This record gives sequence, C-alpha cells and structure tokens, in this order.
Amino acid sequence: MNSKIKDFLISISIVFTFTTILTLFMNYILISYFGLNKDNFIIIVLPLLVCSLVLFLALSKSILEPLFKSDENLQKTVKKTLHELNIPVSTIMLNTQMLERKITDEKALKRLERIKKASSDLLKLYEDMEYSIKKEIDNVDKDTFFLYEVVNNSIDKFEDIKKDIRIENNIDKELLLKTDKNGFYKVIDNLLSNAIKYNKSDGYVKIGLKENTILFIENSGNTIDTKYLFDVFDTFFQEDSSKKGFGLGLSIVKEFCDKNKIAINIIPLKDGSRFELNLKKHFFNGSSQDTNI
Repeated sequence: MNSKIKDFLISISIVFTFTTILTLFMNYILISYFGLNKDNFIIIVLPLLVCSLVLFLALSKSILEPLFKSDENLQKTVKKTLHELNIPVSTIMLNTQMLERKITDEKALKRLERIKKASSDLLKLYEDMEYSIKKEIDNVDKDTFFLYEVVNNSIDKFEDIKKDIRIENNIDKELLLKTDKNGFYKVIDNLLSNAIKYNKSDGYVKIGLKENTILFIENSGNTIDTKYLFDVFDTFFQEDSSKKGFGLGLSIVKEFCDKNKIAINIIPLKDGSRFELNLKKHFFNGSSQDTNI
C-alpha cells in the first residue's frame, strides 16, 4: 500500500475514533444530567452532532494538512520537471533537422533518422505524461477540431503494422468536434489498434458516421463473444491472451467516454465487431452528417 494512503487512513481513523469516543462521553454526561425523552431529544442530540462534526473537520484539517501540502509540492515539482524536459527534447529535434540539410553521407543520415525517431518517441511520451498529469490535477481544456483529421492521423500511426488490412476513413472532412482532443486521440488510437489486432489477413476496418451522431469503427475478423461484452472494458482484461498487449486499451476508452458522457456500444457481427460512440453532445454547433456505408 502506498505510504501516503497508509498515513491518510491511519490519521483519519485516529480522528474518527477520538471524535466518536468524545461524542459518546458527552452524550452519556448530558443524558445522565438531563435524562432523555421525546421533549429534549432534539435539544440534546442535534447540538452534540453539530459539535462533533465541527471537531472532526477541525482535527482532520490540522492532521492531514501536511499530507496535502506534500502532495501539492509534488505536483509543482512534476509540472516544473515536465516543462524543463520539453526544452532539451525540442533542442535535439531542431538541431537534427538542421544537420539533416548538411549531411550527405547515407550512413550518417540513417543514424540521424534513428535519432529523430527516438526524439519523436520521447516527445510523444512527454506529451502523454503531461496530459495524464493535467487530467488528474487540472481541468483539461476542450478544443475544436476536425473529426476526419484525428481519425486520419490515427490511421497514419498504424501504417507500418496494419499489413494487408484495408482501412477506410469515411468521415466527412468538414465535421467539427469540441471536446478533450488529446483524450479523444487516445480513444481513436486504442479502438483502431484493437480493430487491427483482432482482424484477419486481408481484412478491413471501416470508420464512419451513422444516424448523424454515432461514430463507428467496424472490423472484420474475430467476433467478440457476447458473454464478454461487459468485461472487455475492465482493466487488464484480454479475451485472447495470445495477442500482444496488457488489456488497457478499452479501459482507457471507457474511462474517457464515461467522463465525457459519450455512450459506447459494442455490436458483435457475423464476421467481426463494431464499436459505436454517440458524439451527439460534442459536435461543434451541432454539425453532423450521415456517412454510413
């Protein structure tokens, strides 16, 4: 168990126990002195409960304040470190681009390309960590963006691993969404990764919109067993343990959808599966267009 959680539980237990004992003792004194009947019940019990609550809050604040202060300091340190980490990564990428213009040796260019790739991966890790921390301790800003571009960028990420799987992006290019863009990117990435992972050789993935508001990602291949429909979103769940991964993707999708009030449905098909997200509340200015196939 995390030491902070342990300290919190111990501290709050001590405060609760002390307050309860004191309340019971005061209750015993008052009842012994005044007696207890239907006429004086409220007069005795209500002020005692209010005093107990005030005492509990006062003691809790004084005892737990060092824990909260420590957590606040940690948040500031992490934010500062992340900000400073961005500077050297950006510097590496900038200088790599400058060197690329001057170097002509093929081997040196290949080495430079590996540096660029590693720097890009490091920058992506930085952005993911920054987003995760901001999501936990701050309010995440909502952005307005084109749905087609997010889907298309996600498709590009899987170009090297999709092999012979055909991926169709049938989203209208003018559709605008307004929501947490980074979080939505992760949703599309995970759903698309899932659609590729559980596909078949020479299969397909279709992405489109139906009924003006519902984004769907449909894939050929394995059909999700109906007995697992409520389990697939659990953390670490994997229907097929032979597939690579940790079973985190769909739990990330579900967490985002729950937080942003997006209804998500899984529809088993005869030869594949379809995931549907109801984005009705997130279209900018209510814009939407049916692109069902």
